[in-house]
Amino acid sequence: MDSLHWDAVLDWISRHPVAAGIVIFLIAFCDALLIVGVAVPAAPLLFAVGTMVGLGHIDPVYAIACAAAGAFCGDGVSYLAGRRYGHSLRTRWPFAQNPEWLERGDRSFKRHGMKSLVIGRFVGAIRPFIPAIAGMVRMPAQKYAIATGIAAVLWALAFLSPGWLFGASLDLVAAVAGRLAIVIGLVLVLVAAIWGLVFHVWRWMAPRASGLLARLLAWSHRHPVLGRYSAALIDPNQKESPSLLLLAVALLAAGWGFFEMLASVDGGLAPSRLDLSVHQAMFGLRHPLADPVMGVLATLGDLVVLGPAVVLVALWLFWRRRHVAAWHWIAAPAFALVMAWALGALIDLPKPPAATAVPGFSFPSQTVLLATVVYGFFAVLVAREMPGRRRVWPYVVGALMVGLLGFSRLYLGAHWLSDVLAGAFLGLAWVTALGIAYRRRVVRSFWVRPVAAVFFGTVLLVGGWHAGRSADGLVAAFDPPMPRQRIDEAAWLKGEAGRQLPARRNELRDRDAWPLNVQYTGAPGALAQALAEAGWRPLPEGDWRGLLMMLDDQVTPGSLPVMPSTHGGHAEVLLLSRPVDANGERVVLRLWPAPYAVGDADIPLWLGTVQTLRFSTRGDGFVRYWAALPDERPARRRLATDAQALRVDDGDGVLRLREGRRPESGQ
Repeated sequence: MDSLHWDAVLDWISRHPVAAGIVIFLIAFCDALLIVGVAVPAAPLLFAVGTMVGLGHIDPVYAIACAAAGAFCGDGVSYLAGRRYGHSLRTRWPFAQNPEWLERGDRSFKRHGMKSLVIGRFVGAIRPFIPAIAGMVRMPAQKYAIATGIAAVLWALAFLSPGWLFGASLDLVAAVAGRLAIVIGLVLVLVAAIWGLVFHVWRWMAPRASGLLARLLAWSHRHPVLGRYSAALIDPNQKESPSLLLLAVALLAAGWGFFEMLASVDGGLAPSRLDLSVHQAMFGLRHPLADPVMGVLATLGDLVVLGPAVVLVALWLFWRRRHVAAWHWIAAPAFALVMAWALGALIDLPKPPAATAVPGFSFPSQTVLLATVVYGFFAVLVAREMPGRRRVWPYVVGALMVGLLGFSRLYLGAHWLSDVLAGAFLGLAWVTALGIAYRRRVVRSFWVRPVAAVFFGTVLLVGGWHAGRSADGLVAAFDPPMPRQRIDEAAWLKGEAGRQLPARRNELRDRDAWPLNVQYTGAPGALAQALAEAGWRPLPEGDWRGLLMMLDDQVTPGSLPVMPSTHGGHAEVLLLSRPVDANGERVVLRLWPAPYAVGDADIPLWLGTVQTLRFSTRGDGFVRYWAALPDERPARRRLATDAQALRVDDGDGVLRLREGRRPESGQ
């Protein structure tokens, strides 16, 4: 959602507080209803409501009261339904087709009694059914109302609090590192989505696999061709058959996805509009604090990291006489390397702008393909040796590793989205095909913990060593130089360059979009040297330790660092500051590259902002940070005075400076 839509939502809520309360009530009410509550995503909706509370757009007491009232009324409807229909509810739709829904609530109620009304309110799987169970067993209405009333209030507080805290700190986060917050949020959403998708698909299919296999086998026997092969692959009496079905479904999905990507490339549609949009969006999210973390994650699929792990696991399997497993394990990365080389030689795609100076680009992404087959087949290798529901965890871990790797490569601009998806689909197709072959042949088991320790221990040790040596260089390699258009100096002084330059820094909200009120031509170091005589000093680059220092109650204005900021995906090339004054304020100058060069000498043009920062606190002194004052004119006047020898123009709210200029007589 862009800033205009976001501001419109906030404005509507501010002007209609009663209507906002009705929405909160309905969310909680529907979440508590029997049957309906299963499909209502109450947690993210209430997180959004809590964010509105933290931002000050909804009264907190009113929001909690509406959420608690909705939960209490929804539970009451479910309780009355249980009393009205009794145990005959089990024979009605949809409980007759899904008896486990009520069974989970029944087990919890028998185990905890009235306490289950409080406990069950916080467990999404049984929340809509516990009140109905209470009604079915004829719990007295008075006792039920007291318990569920307490549970509703506690639930409203618990589910609104995370968003409340987030909203209260959103101003602070946006002021310090708004785009960093977006990157962190996207990573958390990605982790949650992968975790939920893999876990819930497995949980849904595992108990139904045997029945699906039997129906699939019966259908295939009626087919003149498929019937010859289905019995050889599918045997409902074998313990491995459910796993084989899951792998077969994954194979079909991955194969379809890869050939869709391949068809788009072969049809000349790559990079597509989606590729370009994702690439531009990711480049706009670049932040100096996120760059090193993404550089580390981007190395998770390097051959230097995965190669030693593959070799050591293969040696361990050979030593334990698991030769079939060892050869399948070796075949997984071998296929990835051969296919990446072959497809890269056959398909020639334009590189993303950030990867033009980096060799080795290919379709599909070799790094993502290799990581998918190694992490994926290792999950296939060890999952069969684990009991019951624990089998899903290797797949969750493997999917998370590949997902974080793919996101980091997109963030750095190393690949188009189609490259990453094609690598993941092709790798998944090979993993599932190889997994089906392996599961059909191998019946002997082996001890999982040693091989898992060897694999992940090697990945962590070698990955940490490799990331420490190459992460910074990797990030720097994908920071493309900005192309500069030549402009005449007279045209620059007339402000013609400004017609194509933004007037404000791009940020999450308008109030954080600082005015770009400085333009400078020349070397940044020369500007720093010229301002040094007036007391301006370069500031050290802020890092994650600087963020943690904001929580230190002993930090002072002189010791609290100024956090870095970006514009157009580029970090500052220069960060200067005057000393902190008696009011806890300092004037700060930031410069970023601009797409222009001035004059025949092609002197680079830099775009910047000068502003006054005040040492501020939030949350009763819990957080300390530098807040930008809204009026930038005093800071611009201070810089104009200190840079008098460099000033060439101070019109239209923009201070223009030029390296090496000497003041004329009379100035």
